[in-house]
Amino acid sequence: MKKIVVVDDEADICFLLKRFLSKNDFIVETAQNGKDGLALIDSVSPDLVMTDFRLGDITGTELLTAIKAKRPNVPVLIITGYSDIKVAVSVMKLGAYDYITKPLFPDEILVTVKKAIADAESSKNEDNEYVAPAAGEATETGKPVRRPHSRTKAGYVMGQSEVSDNLFRQVDLVAPTNFSVIIYGESGSGKEAIAQEIHNRSKRKDMPFVAMDCGAISKELAGSELFGHEKGSFTGALQTKIGHFEMANGGTLFLDEVSNLSYEIQVALLRVVQERKMRRIGGSKEIDLDVRILVASNERLLESAKNGKFREDLYYRFNEFTIEVPALRNRRDDMMLFANSFLEKTNAELGKNVSGFSEEVKSDFINYSWPGNLRELKNVIKRATLLSDGDLIEEKSLPFEIVNYRKLKDLDEEPNVLAATINGTAESQDGDDSKPSLKTVANEAEYDMIMQVLRDVNFNKSKAARLLNIDRKTLYNKMKQFDI
Repeated sequence: MKKIVVVDDEADICFLLKRFLSKNDFIVETAQNGKDGLALIDSVSPDLVMTDFRLGDITGTELLTAIKAKRPNVPVLIITGYSDIKVAVSVMKLGAYDYITKPLFPDEILVTVKKAIADAESSKNEDNEYVAPAAGEATETGKPVRRPHSRTKAGYVMGQSEVSDNLFRQVDLVAPTNFSVIIYGESGSGKEAIAQEIHNRSKRKDMPFVAMDCGAISKELAGSELFGHEKGSFTGALQTKIGHFEMANGGTLFLDEVSNLSYEIQVALLRVVQERKMRRIGGSKEIDLDVRILVASNERLLESAKNGKFREDLYYRFNEFTIEVPALRNRRDDMMLFANSFLEKTNAELGKNVSGFSEEVKSDFINYSWPGNLRELKNVIKRATLLSDGDLIEEKSLPFEIVNYRKLKDLDEEPNVLAATINGTAESQDGDDSKPSLKTVANEAEYDMIMQVLRDVNFNKSKAARLLNIDRKTLYNKMKQFDI
């Protein structure tokens, strides 16, 4: 029987969860504060921990950090109210498996608990199955050894093309060291997954892996997020906060889009990197750090340094090793491997049983440019799986820009034909129907403009509407018209 520890300061919640889960063949122990919960976890060695986000003596973030430091492979479910969902989602980035909102529903709890434990077991099995090739290892023919198992323990599909082999040969090479690594790659190409894989193959794999998106945090909050703060150190600092460096102590800190950090934060970061010591904001005590730092960027940091956006001395501190994550359009030999992996996960998530892709869809996937890379492919497959009512994903379930990619590309490459058509001066070769109509060309030009702006603002519809000088309702109508 699997063992579960429940930590919640409400006695009723502890009682009800223990009674319900015990009836479903789990051994359940409960605690009503963070200190007792951690002691219970040490003595029980649970297969799963369920904890309220708000406890009397400790925050959900602090408890999660402590659990992950002691037992990094134990899944943690966060129990939270609707008002704390954004906070709970951010805690998931620190290693929580999932969150459950109050009021609690028995069916939802049971499904989530079973899935969390099953995924943890699956991860252990994949650890045993995976065999990585040594750097330069080859067969008698001189070709690189193919990996017998294509999914890492983090669930990332590595691919089996020559491009993917080169990528993971570099990961294998640098992972056992303590080198700082700069990971370059386009948005959505899997930079964080590569950072996680470096951590998983390192000597720090049993310690925390903490990720921070530097582009999603305001300048005012970046210092507090990185270094933490003491209670009362500034207006709104109602309690002491542990920063990402402390959370990652002993393990790995991953800074995504690091060039977005302000100059002032870069100065403070340089000191921490050099001295391996830090102080919380408003604090006087120096904290010793043993943290490996991995950073990612979709722009060249040396160029940013020359342009005055990034400190050159900080760049050289980070640049002990560099990894290039190839764009999806350069990994076409792995395209269907990635697609099938995302389909498998989506089927499980949506409770569907779509078995594959039609030949037309496979061709569309290979031909499309994938500007959003793996993230775009994953989202397209989730949407297409939801819309599919048969055994295969068909073209009708794909977005307009993928099915019509070739046609739109041809128009982009022939601006003279496009202009002539709009002006009504184009001559057809075999009659009036061989060239696109004015309405068709106008619609395609409008579609291109909308898609370009949406990509520029990472599909933030409010920003896109402002840039296009239209209201949100008009933008939604246009997106519905163009099946975006």
